[in-house]
Amino acid sequence: MKVLVGLSGGVDSSVAALILKQQGYEVVGATMSIWGKNGIAVQEGKHNACYGPDEIEDIEEAKKIADQIGIPYHVVDCVSKYEDIVLENFKKEYLQGHTPNPCVWCNALIKFGVLPEVAKLNGVEFDKFATGHYARVEEENGRFLLKRGVAPNKDQSYFLYRLKQEQLKNIILPLGNYTKDQIRAIAKENGLDVADKPDSQDFYGGDYNELLNVEEKIGNIVDLNGKILGTHKGIWNYTIGQRKGIGISSSEPLYVLSLNKDTNEVVVGPADKTFKKSLFASDLNWIAIDELKTSIKAQAKIRSTQQPTGVEIVPVGVDKVKVIFDDMQKSIAIGQSAVFYDSDTVLGGGVITDTEV
Repeated sequence: MKVLVGLSGGVDSSVAALILKQQGYEVVGATMSIWGKNGIAVQEGKHNACYGPDEIEDIEEAKKIADQIGIPYHVVDCVSKYEDIVLENFKKEYLQGHTPNPCVWCNALIKFGVLPEVAKLNGVEFDKFATGHYARVEEENGRFLLKRGVAPNKDQSYFLYRLKQEQLKNIILPLGNYTKDQIRAIAKENGLDVADKPDSQDFYGGDYNELLNVEEKIGNIVDLNGKILGTHKGIWNYTIGQRKGIGISSSEPLYVLSLNKDTNEVVVGPADKTFKKSLFASDLNWIAIDELKTSIKAQAKIRSTQQPTGVEIVPVGVDKVKVIFDDMQKSIAIGQSAVFYDSDTVLGGGVITDTEV
């Protein structure tokens, strides 16, 4: 079987390709080229991101790894689709006062969508597509399930919850049963140059304003009673739960509670006001089920780094759910994703649209 592996130039995808070759697959490597913003200067010392001008270095690294492993290698141009899909969504959401997760959209629509599609259009033949994500895919009763990686602190299933059945049945995730330390050890044992390469820390290494490319929009920073405490230069410069860098002084720590696009206000308040009992999510994608018809008990994550926490998921109309937490959650950000789990299995997820106290 021939497998196309998405190579990023990092240790995870490199070892994924190596493992597959050692397992007897006919492996082909491919890197998606997404950087096309000429003129944007990433801040010095802020490289090591998924999106940035140092992409050329990652491509060179990926090519070296492909040569070292002994597999064919291709660079696939995904620039225009990435800009149209990921960057436009990123810009639209931030300017509305939301906090998007570009990695979620990139994975579902670009990395597992455009990359293999364009590779095939360019004449690259393969049967399955693989990446270095720490997650697992298993088939049960004709349905393909996405499951958490075995290492809780490295599980990346959160970023893959928007994958469809057609995608899941055609992908291989070789690293789902490994820890990061094990992967680095395999890289060292096989002499891969990227064995100690640091992980990418963010999707972009510079100031987000470089991507938004908009004029300052002066507005007020207010408390919960509407009292003006200061001013801001754009609500997109703030995130829910932010404490440092708000730009106001106070006798007690204040946190960003909400961003109001209509009034152009940043609302701040004390720590206890950052906790919410429930949220609403829409634009749903279900993996383990066709749809949710009745309320269920499950677990959920509202950010990639947390462990799943107990919830009740209640269907509300069409393509919308209410998620009620067993324990109140801090700093739920509109625009982020809520991903639902049944133990290790990803049920599905959606985009957070609102919260309730």
